[in-house]
Amino acid sequence: MGYATYLAFIVVSVNTMVTVYYLAISNIRDLQVVFPSFGIWAVFIVTTVTPLAVFLGWLHLKRSPAYRSELEVSIEANPYYYKLPPGFWKEALVPVLLEILRLNLKIINKEPLPETELNTLKSLQKKLETLIEGGYLGDPKRMTP
Repeated sequence: MGYATYLAFIVVSVNTMVTVYYLAISNIRDLQVVFPSFGIWAVFIVTTVTPLAVFLGWLHLKRSPAYRSELEVSIEANPYYYKLPPGFWKEALVPVLLEILRLNLKIINKEPLPETELNTLKSLQKKLETLIEGGYLGDPKRMTP
């Protein structure tokens, strides 16, 4: 994770600077006038191109519809937006909620309860049972097996 996130960025940046300087700039006389040494080229990249890249990344995240589209696609592709995730949700939290619902239904049955409210509670009970069994709720755009 550290290599992919941090070290690879530095290695790729230095590799690009070296490649561009020694393959392009050192072979073009007009560019050699502007960047007579690799050090000047590196300072130029660090002081101008890096902030420009950060700014463009910020624009991509905050202003571009492309990032929103990427998020929408990742949400549609993630089955846990429509399915109960494994772990404590499936093993503890939702079973507790389901049991509380069952106990409340038993308590409520002693009092007069409109049929619509009882049907709503039973519908919620069925939804929780569906989630515990590994089923889906809602209408995911992409169903995964």
